[in-house]
Amino acid sequence: MAEHVDENFVAALSAMTGPPESDRHMRDPIVPGAPLTIADVRELFDSQIGNRHLDLAARDLRGHGVGFYTIGSSGHEGNAAVARAVRLTDPALLHYRSGAFFIERAREAHGSDPLRDILLGMVAAEAEPIAGGRHKVFGRYDLNIIPQTSTIASHLPRAMGLAFAIERAARLRTTTLWPRDALVVCSFGDASANHSTALGAINAALHTAYQGLPMPLLLVCEDNGIGISTKTPAGWIQSMFSQRAGAYGLQCFSADGCDVLDTFQAASSAARWVRDTRRPALLHLRTVRLMGHAGADFEAAYRNPHEIAAELARDPLIGTARLLIESGAASRESIRAAYERKREAVARLATEAAACAQLPDAAAVMRPLTLTAHATVQAAPADDGHEADDTPLTLAQAINRALAEVLQKYSETLVFGQDVARKGGVYGVTRGLVKAFSPARVFDTILDEQSILGLALGAGLAGLLPLPEIQYLAYLHNAADQIRGEGATLQFFSQRQYRNPMVVRVASFAYQRGFGGHFHNDNAIGALRDIPGLIIAVPARPDDAAAMLAACVAAARSAGALCAFLEPIALYHVKDLHTDGDEGWIAPFPRGATVEVGQARTYGSGSALTILTFGNGLRMSLRVARRLDREGTAIRVVDLRWIAPLPVADILREAEATGKVLIVDETRRTGGVSEGVLALLADHSFRGTAVRVTSEDSFIPLGDAAAHVLVTEPDIEKAALGLLGG
Repeated sequence: MAEHVDENFVAALSAMTGPPESDRHMRDPIVPGAPLTIADVRELFDSQIGNRHLDLAARDLRGHGVGFYTIGSSGHEGNAAVARAVRLTDPALLHYRSGAFFIERAREAHGSDPLRDILLGMVAAEAEPIAGGRHKVFGRYDLNIIPQTSTIASHLPRAMGLAFAIERAARLRTTTLWPRDALVVCSFGDASANHSTALGAINAALHTAYQGLPMPLLLVCEDNGIGISTKTPAGWIQSMFSQRAGAYGLQCFSADGCDVLDTFQAASSAARWVRDTRRPALLHLRTVRLMGHAGADFEAAYRNPHEIAAELARDPLIGTARLLIESGAASRESIRAAYERKREAVARLATEAAACAQLPDAAAVMRPLTLTAHATVQAAPADDGHEADDTPLTLAQAINRALAEVLQKYSETLVFGQDVARKGGVYGVTRGLVKAFSPARVFDTILDEQSILGLALGAGLAGLLPLPEIQYLAYLHNAADQIRGEGATLQFFSQRQYRNPMVVRVASFAYQRGFGGHFHNDNAIGALRDIPGLIIAVPARPDDAAAMLAACVAAARSAGALCAFLEPIALYHVKDLHTDGDEGWIAPFPRGATVEVGQARTYGSGSALTILTFGNGLRMSLRVARRLDREGTAIRVVDLRWIAPLPVADILREAEATGKVLIVDETRRTGGVSEGVLALLADHSFRGTAVRVTSEDSFIPLGDAAAHVLVTEPDIEKAALGLLGG
């Protein structure tokens, strides 16, 4: 249907009439009293027709088998006026139909040609400046446009977090990319406005502003009335957000997104309000969607001819052309000439882009991940003497002390989450930190994991070092896409130009006594294990906690790494290892201790059997190892410590040392850690014997029944004896 849009504009243009093109000064208002000059509107129209011809070119490229992206911005070109109304220094996270915004903002910067940039993305060319052919996104570092796929408003939590963090970074005197009076622009569609991710982020923004905290967030809902083929009820967006305006203080502005003058006036008012009050506002743009959702979308299957014709009549290009002609600022002929010149320019650029090389191999595709991984390894904190405090600590106390050291050492560090401040965490792990370091750096959040992680993603962009806490591992699944789809992909889709450093602490795993059920005893980490580039640490012993947290912090600060720090709940307050009162599980705080990401720790040097384990499995395995040792069988126990990346060299070395391997895995048999360890051994042609004991593929029940589905010491001992032939 692309040709219909093109033909419709040309036909509408031919029917327009107006006074002869005058010799008015380009600085004159386009109409009396208007905030836009003739020059302004001409430039906006140039961005709009550039966007339109990019959409037409995308369909053509796809038809010739050289283009891979056809979701267009036609009908949304009014967002060029939003770009005009805000500043270049206002970071923007854009909807995938915000093409004209991208083009217009590029007018303010002396960088690459935005038309060429977008075309390079469409053909997945390696030369594309932000994602390097890995995806078609609107993003460019010099334009302060942070790349987002924005398919389901998944970028809204990050936008909320960034709006919060701009002010907080300035308050903490942290280096940041943006001025203190910047606002965050975040655009999204009407269909996405119904997604829980969007609603949660908006709620978090309003909740923050309600408390008097700065939240300079300009939400731009580009409402075209349809999500692929599902219609948005007429008036729904206005009604939904006006309720929040009345009850919760969301300032709402509205405009005809097909009218650049109306859009600019509303966007300017909204931006001014947000900038002055440091509170969130919604700009509701009533737009149209032309040419269907994407190239493969047959719009006539769900829209009747009358509806399609009505949308074509509201084409924003027609509106801007009419404004120029009827004001005497341009003639019909000059506009037609400009439209055709732009067609030719885009066609030429499209031909050039189609000839550009794509990513040649897996190494090229994975380069951002590889560079991050390399930088992470290089980021091991320096050993400043490894002095031990004489006071033995539990795991919870050691993590608390380690957090305090990070807060003391790095002024940009924030610790936050539900109940982490006043209460000090459900298990007391963060107790005393808010008193020592102030509510500006240690604070409580609302109960919404998506918002907690979005806050962290935004804070990292603003130059802060976020250490958010998720109260339980099961709760993380509510917000996993903030790690997978947003956090882990940012370096990949920006070629490491943008990073979101983070160490997210999660109270994890099972074996709690007297408290539990499947939400508080969860051993499912499959959703994390397959996320490229994500570092997963599991500290089991107090004397490892500080070194591992320091390694994660160093990786986040220097390499922009995203780390999951999974803390075994059941080991938080354990003191004894073998017998009551032996205090074998507490240890002095090892100040200055270092450990590389992906480095295991071995206990013992026995040659009969190697046990590979982590977390709660370490304590159980060490207890089994002692019993076997007393019976004359010396074995070694290896604490993997890192689930991703796995300590490959250590695993292989310790496996070969005995030729017999028992993997003790407290996660589930399907999707658990042991699958990866067995695959690693097979990939490296391990010739010995390897077996595993795991928890069952079950949710964890309440009470003593949990022992029926979790790995137990008898399970470990039985498997070990079986391998030893005893």
